[in-house]
Amino acid sequence: MEHETIQKIIDGVKRVILGKDEAIQFALAALLADGHLLIEDVPGLGKTLLAKTLARSLNATFKRVQFTPDLLPTDITGVSIYNQKTQEFEFVEGPIFTNILLADEINRATPRTQSSLLEGMEERQVTVDGKTYPLPRPFFVIATQNPIEQQGVYHLPEAQLDRFLMRIHIGYPEHNVELRIIKEQQFAHPIEKVEAVVTLDDVVEMQKKVKEVYVEHSVRDYMVQLVEKTREHKDLLLGASPRASLALFRVSQAIALINGKDFVTPDIVQRVAKPVLRHRLILQPHSQLGGITPDKIIEEIIQQVEVPVREYH
Repeated sequence: MEHETIQKIIDGVKRVILGKDEAIQFALAALLADGHLLIEDVPGLGKTLLAKTLARSLNATFKRVQFTPDLLPTDITGVSIYNQKTQEFEFVEGPIFTNILLADEINRATPRTQSSLLEGMEERQVTVDGKTYPLPRPFFVIATQNPIEQQGVYHLPEAQLDRFLMRIHIGYPEHNVELRIIKEQQFAHPIEKVEAVVTLDDVVEMQKKVKEVYVEHSVRDYMVQLVEKTREHKDLLLGASPRASLALFRVSQAIALINGKDFVTPDIVQRVAKPVLRHRLILQPHSQLGGITPDKIIEEIIQQVEVPVREYH
């Protein structure tokens, strides 16, 4: 039943985001694993559109914040304002109080403003003036950043990056797909036809189902070995933390559920290793200058670690 519901969501999003099936699956996996997503790509490839379409399909509330250098933490979390009539402070909610929050060009804001998201992302709550306010459930942050621009940007701190379950790229569409995009948007945008196919309660229930997906001990051990290898790699200044092992575990469960499986296989772990690990690895300066990338290191580690030999069906 969950697989049929998930397929309806994917089919709805695919009608708007053309030719990017893997990016759609990864975005949905991040949501169902109760994590957050960082999309790193050049402008115009559908990052904002993916977030909006997903929100419509889930009947979720959606808010977008354009990150700029003058954006303040209270512009995201909200602020307490003194009411002269009641002579009391009243809390005015910021845009973080939503189901899906698009943090557009997150690296354009100062680290102080970026860090205002940390408590909400990790603990699903916001503390303002000593008082704590719970966020709606589900709560899903999709952040975007442009990897090309270097001026006027503030690189995300490692602690912030580590809070993102996955970092993905969408990439340019193929020639035929780009022709379809032009044709289908000639008179109206396909997103206008997107309808909700599930309720928010369904999404919360599917998040629970993800945790029930079976992961055999040998596959868990395989995940941990992959992560451990990053900590001893000669080209890495810093490897992945135990949070990465847990992220690999959760995303693998989510991808298994999305594809109609009730257990995780090693090939699923290999498939999600790059989006889960790439942003958690810090390269040695000389390795970075030599053209080494986190993705190349992950590929190398996958080749090194022995795959569990049990028969999977």
